[in-house]
Amino acid sequence: MAVNAVLKQRMADLGITQEELAERMNAALLEITGRPGEVSDRTVRNLLSGATRRPIGRTRRALEAVFRCPLKDLGFVSPSITAPPEGPVERRHFVTAGPALALTSATLAFGSPRRIGVSDIERLHRRFADVIAKDHRHGGQRAIEHKAATLADEALDLQRSGSASQRIRKQVYASAAAFRSSAMWAAIDGRRFEDATGHMHIAQQLAEMAGDPYIKFRIWSHAGTMYRHMGRPADAVAANDVARKLSITRQDPMFASLGLARQGAIHGAAGDGTAVRRAFDQAQDAILRADPEAQRPVWMNAFYDQAELDSLAMSAYLALGDFTRAEAHGHRCLAALRPHMHRSKAIATTRIARAQLEQGDVEPAVASAMSVPADAAIRHPRVAGMLHAFGRRLEVIAPGTALAHAWAQFARDTWRKPE
Repeated sequence: MAVNAVLKQRMADLGITQEELAERMNAALLEITGRPGEVSDRTVRNLLSGATRRPIGRTRRALEAVFRCPLKDLGFVSPSITAPPEGPVERRHFVTAGPALALTSATLAFGSPRRIGVSDIERLHRRFADVIAKDHRHGGQRAIEHKAATLADEALDLQRSGSASQRIRKQVYASAAAFRSSAMWAAIDGRRFEDATGHMHIAQQLAEMAGDPYIKFRIWSHAGTMYRHMGRPADAVAANDVARKLSITRQDPMFASLGLARQGAIHGAAGDGTAVRRAFDQAQDAILRADPEAQRPVWMNAFYDQAELDSLAMSAYLALGDFTRAEAHGHRCLAALRPHMHRSKAIATTRIARAQLEQGDVEPAVASAMSVPADAAIRHPRVAGMLHAFGRRLEVIAPGTALAHAWAQFARDTWRKPE
């Protein structure tokens, strides 16, 4: 058996190991066929050693997708048989989804593809910024989730529409991962955790192909938040730790601060008061050390600041039952919130109302809850759920009172969904 020196060199050009090639092939197969790949390290070893000289079927597809070239250009003997026709579902995935399908048969037949360049990346960035803006205004909506997922697929379609440098291709993958992470976040915010998990798996694969630590941080940090909301604090800590161990948290204290603040919120859900206080002390120290002029991704600049740190602290202390401290962080959050943070303002106001209610300050609590915009109360699943919980808790703390009746009437009249 002769070692496949061509494949070995192509792997070296990409800077990937046998294990990483197997992962990329599996990711490509998931996108091409809609089914997870089963490529193992042993499969890759056989390809490199010459034990497999004629890769066929899914192995062939995966190789051509990852390296973006015909099989013969990878040092293999092309199969002598014609592959069977694809089924309709598999063909649909092959045409529309494949993340590494750079050269289609049409491209080969009709000439050179167009060049994908910086202008394409800038267009993707503008569309991503629009998704972020809509999320801050509305949040949790299925429309935002579906739009972000569609844009991720469009970014992948761009990969197969023309040629590009390796740097540009990585940026396209990063954009696709960013869109998927936004779809994931919209599903988390809307409490659609099964959908969020599906978006997470795709986003993680795309982020690996992009090699972008910033989007990896976003995805794993979102995963930690998702597991926290699902009541799985051990998984939440583990996922958030992946984000916190990325090199960018050592390079930029702002990322370190966000990782610590989200860790503090997880500790709050787990009931560990000592860990909560330690995490938020460290998060506060880190954000004060961060350079406000440093270049960061648009999603980071759009939401993380002192207001978000206080929002996470408020969530943690509410979970701990430290309602006085929770309310204090809530007022700090509202004072620092930027005007575009509509969803965050609704969430913070609702949490303040709950903190006030738990301290026995029923009248200001009801006033706070009534100040939440009706649009958020109706359309944002997380806000709606918290306000319903507020109403149930009000009936326990102040049953039959005028304030309880006033709240019930207000909720019926103000938040009734339009016919």
